[in-house]
Amino acid sequence: LAITALEEEYLTCDYTSGRIKTQDLFEHTRGRFEASIRLPAGQGLWPAFWLLGADIDRIGWPECGEIDIMEYRGQYPSIAQGALHGPGYSGGSAIWKQFVLADGRFDEGFHLFGIEWERDRITWYIDNNRYFSVTQAEVTARGDWVFDHNFFIILNVAVGGNFVGPPDETTVFPQTMLVDWVRVYKGE
Repeated sequence: LAITALEEEYLTCDYTSGRIKTQDLFEHTRGRFEASIRLPAGQGLWPAFWLLGADIDRIGWPECGEIDIMEYRGQYPSIAQGALHGPGYSGGSAIWKQFVLADGRFDEGFHLFGIEWERDRITWYIDNNRYFSVTQAEVTARGDWVFDHNFFIILNVAVGGNFVGPPDETTVFPQTMLVDWVRVYKGE
């Protein structure tokens, strides 16, 4: 899968890109979710591999819950992060942690991004290195644990936004996120 961001006018926007989601096609609760991805790089690029609560249309966000398996600022090509969003800990108050690649950059090759989602814990991995884990007790100290129902998968490349800022004169287009594969393993 190639999701490409282009600098081109469309309606009132200066850029186009894309996303793919499994809403109403594949939704799952718990297990291991992982993907092999090569990320783009550049100021203002915001690729992500994430899960969103399947009940979003009924109850809204952040009540449905969000699990960011991988979120990335293109201007920092050696840093990715994982996060949880829910009632009491969303947006700029999310529960999150970053991972710094010790050698190289995420745009130089494919990397494995994944989580293991258990009944009372979610753990993040990059290239099979565990770097972050959050328990149900840690979440309920800040808000509601909403990770007990089906979620669907989203893969996207956003351009601009509060998290990354806009592209600038150093941003080269087109930029592409390549996804070699996505796998989901059944959990408890």
